[in-house]
Amino acid sequence: MKFIHTADWHLGKLVHGVYMKQEQKSLLNQFVNIVAEVKPDAVIIAGDLYDRSVPSTDAVQLLEETLYQINVELETPILAVSGNHDSAERLSFGSSWYRHSHLHIHGKIEDSFKPIQLNGVNFYLVPYAEPGIIREWFDDRTITSHDDAMKRIVNEVEKYLNPNEPNVFVGHAFVLGGKTSDSERTLSVGGSGCVSAEQFAPFSYSALGHLHSPDAIHHETVRYSGSLMKYSFSEVNQRKTISIIEMNNDGSFDVEERILQPEKDMREITGFIEELLDPSFYEGQKLDDYLKVILLDEGALIDPVNKLREVYPNILHLEKKIDQTDARKKYEFFSSGNERKSELDLFKEFYAEMTTSSFTDKKRDLMAEMVDHVKRGVNV
Repeated sequence: MKFIHTADWHLGKLVHGVYMKQEQKSLLNQFVNIVAEVKPDAVIIAGDLYDRSVPSTDAVQLLEETLYQINVELETPILAVSGNHDSAERLSFGSSWYRHSHLHIHGKIEDSFKPIQLNGVNFYLVPYAEPGIIREWFDDRTITSHDDAMKRIVNEVEKYLNPNEPNVFVGHAFVLGGKTSDSERTLSVGGSGCVSAEQFAPFSYSALGHLHSPDAIHHETVRYSGSLMKYSFSEVNQRKTISIIEMNNDGSFDVEERILQPEKDMREITGFIEELLDPSFYEGQKLDDYLKVILLDEGALIDPVNKLREVYPNILHLEKKIDQTDARKKYEFFSSGNERKSELDLFKEFYAEMTTSSFTDKKRDLMAEMVDHVKRGVNV
């Protein structure tokens, strides 16, 4: 049995003020082409189909078009759950008749405990839910964390689980030890949002969403597919993939990854402004990528972002390396204590706050001479 594992499409995503609709549409076209080529028995979408609980009209239309192509035109079953960005109620709309064409979208916890059986494999679709919802559903006051909630859900699932058959968990969770990025919404403060990987031990394969990298964790049976595309500059070094799972009758499986290639990548470039505007530097680059630019120049620059956008039209963020360094030093300057210091020592600290250049002996001697001159002038 073969299925494709994907997640975290975040349709309708806004990145640094720019809607990603065109890039998302391009990547979903690639995805549909892969489905047509691979001809899987099912497609799994492990949550966060939308980026917000009330999605834009464009996002709804794009999801509808994509699901129609996969489910109706390619006649491929779809197994999906809501994530923490989705509205469970909106995704659950129509589910009672969708399932007749093998489009299974679970947004409510009550639909999660009995399996959907396809070609000898049992799929358990568990949508994202806050611990409070699970606590009320089971009337269990001991459930206070996501780990407690997942343990209680899996205990209920095990009542219907046949350990002699392949069993696949589909869910949306933050597994303890997973690597995060800036574009993932925190599930809970402290460690209460984490779920232990051992909770998924009863399953042959756990297809998860939430963390945006396929390398977020390294586990034999618990896997993240990663997000559809890069959604923050903290993800610039991440691979963006879908996973093709070949499941055997004994529950063992093989994994093949396909890398998705965006029309516009998200990258960082670093350098002095003159260097970045030099044709010898930029001629070999893809200039319309979404960029974060880090400038190494010291001192004031006149309208650097618009100068750079004449070459790189899709700059989303610009910052100066020296500003990062000085910001780190500012705390040290203001927390250095209130002890009595000489004028020269105070100037040295002021100099360190305002610049990253070293305060050489030559500069110190020159400043000492100036301080002495001022003092003598004041005393006259």
